[in-house]
Amino acid sequence: MSQNGLSAGFLYPGYSAEDDYPAIEAALGDVRLPVVHTLMREDAHRVDALLDVGGPDVLATGASKLREMGVSAAVWACTSGSFVFGWDGAEQQVAGVAQAAGVPASSTSFAFVNAVHALGVTRVAVAATYPEDVAGKFGEFLGHAGVEVVSLSCKGIVTAAEVGTLGREEVLAFAAANDHPDAEAVLVPDTALHTVSWLDELEARVGKPVLTANQVSVWEGLRLASSSGESPSGGFRPRTGFGRLFAGPVPQAAPGRPAWRL
Repeated sequence: MSQNGLSAGFLYPGYSAEDDYPAIEAALGDVRLPVVHTLMREDAHRVDALLDVGGPDVLATGASKLREMGVSAAVWACTSGSFVFGWDGAEQQVAGVAQAAGVPASSTSFAFVNAVHALGVTRVAVAATYPEDVAGKFGEFLGHAGVEVVSLSCKGIVTAAEVGTLGREEVLAFAAANDHPDAEAVLVPDTALHTVSWLDELEARVGKPVLTANQVSVWEGLRLASSSGESPSGGFRPRTGFGRLFAGPVPQAAPGRPAWRL
């Protein structure tokens, strides 16, 4: 168990950038971030394939394994495999994970919404690795939460495996190239993309907050674990070295609202 008791588990589809999680766990030093790989029958950023990747049977199987690990919170760490269900469908998806895992749960799509709100941001640029039709659904999801997407750019990569091969300079250049002068932050929504080792570099290159999928997933998981009241040291504290999101106060779940919603 981690030093301060914070333990968040992640359901991760297939294999691409899952090593971001042990990397940030090691860098944080006092948390536990176990990953359970969920079934991916087809690696494709295509709506029908993503609906299967995020299906209730797939996630329940993985969440049951997280329950056995004794985590304090669970996150479905797949942006596209959550927002393609729409807002209501993503809520039902999270509820199913919470029931199977027996702990508060969320998903990367809701983590982006909560992270944007925690930073006090209302206008964003999206730098998506996805094809255009899939990226558009992320824009709609953000819009439902009152976040204005002033620019949405698509790299058009179909498979998570290919996204996972992109290196440091490609990621830095991609985020910077797809910024917009009216955006208060840049969102990079793909958990298949390695980012957590370069979070401060990303923000230095862009000159504003950059939120990435694996970053917000970890932040959301630790926030929920802290909110669960199971941390003997009082919760998840602000950190440096992981972007402005981790450097600020960590909001708790509001009483009477779903655990994932600020």
